[in-house]
Amino acid sequence: MHTPVCDFGLPAPDFNLIGVDGKNWSRDECAGENGLLVMFICNHCPYVKAIQQRLVEDATVLQERGVGVVAIMSNDPSDYPADSLENMQLIAKEKGYNFPYLIDTTQQVAKDYGAICTPDFFGYNNQMELQYRGRLDESGMDGSVDNAKRDLVEAMLTVAKTGKGPVEQIPSMGCSIKWV
Repeated sequence: MHTPVCDFGLPAPDFNLIGVDGKNWSRDECAGENGLLVMFICNHCPYVKAIQQRLVEDATVLQERGVGVVAIMSNDPSDYPADSLENMQLIAKEKGYNFPYLIDTTQQVAKDYGAICTPDFFGYNNQMELQYRGRLDESGMDGSVDNAKRDLVEAMLTVAKTGKGPVEQIPSMGCSIKWV
């Protein structure tokens, strides 16, 4: 699946979800002074598996620039046991996730955001207005692409600096969210 075009200015819905750390997290607790990146990911999707290390690296760059980063897993774990909270905890530890990794057990947060696939990225400015809805980078599932254009990081650094995202955005591609 491919994500829709960015609906600039759309407000970021609030949420209150439990993380792999046992803490409940809200949108505002995840946000940084220069914006927020909300990533819908999961454990079993090959598209997400291919970018897990890049997510950690890119989150570090963004956090250093005042952009908060959060990942939300909205799949139905009863059909996809790899996406259970216990397995989310294992993956977060194994991959060194440096951002809250939250479970959306009711799938309401995914619906509120309009998330459709994993990975699905939503980049907001410091006013919580949507400015980016595109891909991570041009390498896709091939992590061996040298000097891949880092669409997400470049866009979110611009958002952090100017409050505005790029007009041209290439959709993210991934597996559909597994709805109940």
